[in-house]
Amino acid sequence: MTTLKTGDPAPLFTTVDQNGNQVTLENFRGKKVILYFYPKDDTPGCTAEACNLRDNYQQLLGQGYHIVGVSADPVKSHQKFAAKYSLPFPLIPDTEHTILNAYGVWGPKKFMGRSYEGIHRVTFVIDEKGIIERVITKVATGDHTRQILTQV
Repeated sequence: MTTLKTGDPAPLFTTVDQNGNQVTLENFRGKKVILYFYPKDDTPGCTAEACNLRDNYQQLLGQGYHIVGVSADPVKSHQKFAAKYSLPFPLIPDTEHTILNAYGVWGPKKFMGRSYEGIHRVTFVIDEKGIIERVITKVATGDHTRQILTQV
């Protein structure tokens, strides 16, 4: 699991989203970013999380937040997922695990007694200066916006 914590600089990255648009953390300087990592497109928990962020997108924008989702799914999977649920924010296909490893969210997991490597569902709230403001490791997928907006 991630070793990044509040007060750490957010690891920089430059990549493309599901539509081929360049996404770089540096371009978000002066803006707040919700960088959320999720295991797999179009699965129940990941869909609930994405749709919760979609449904509250205008509220989050109004409070100065920009949303970026990251998983190891390929471009075509992200395109279908974003289209199916009308997601208004970029999804990054990190098939090489570069960003996943930089943020420490790729690693050993267990499910039903089986161990495997995968993505831990973690959200990083990054401030205008590129500093991690909060790390949410226990994501409530259907109520994620409230978690983000509620200071713990």
